[in-house]
Amino acid sequence: QVQLVESGGGLVQPGGSLRLSCAASGISFSAYAMGWYRQAPGKQRELVATATSTGSTNYADSVKGRFTISRDNAKRTVYLQMNSLNPEDTAVYYCNAHRYVDYWGQGTQVTVSS
Repeated sequence: QVQLVESGGGLVQPGGSLRLSCAASGISFSAYAMGWYRQAPGKQRELVATATSTGSTNYADSVKGRFTISRDNAKRTVYLQMNSLNPEDTAVYYCNAHRYVDYWGQGTQVTVSS
């Protein structure tokens, strides 16, 4: 059974930082591309960042220079360090594992507000 469990969301003031974690089980983690997506109210789910099995990373233009994705294959965990947060970053953040098929976590809420 595949499980992706996100943690680390919460309420943060503009300009603040959060670190999201996603712990995976039930998959050969190192063989999967891992990613973070987000969905704001009334909007479609969008790509935030991905990290391939070989370590290449990709970011949405809106988060470049502010967010960093990383993975620890030994811990079967992918992280998203989010700095300089602004209200437009408010969304539910989802972890994704991709290799021929997609698996999703349940999501974690990030709210940026003063």
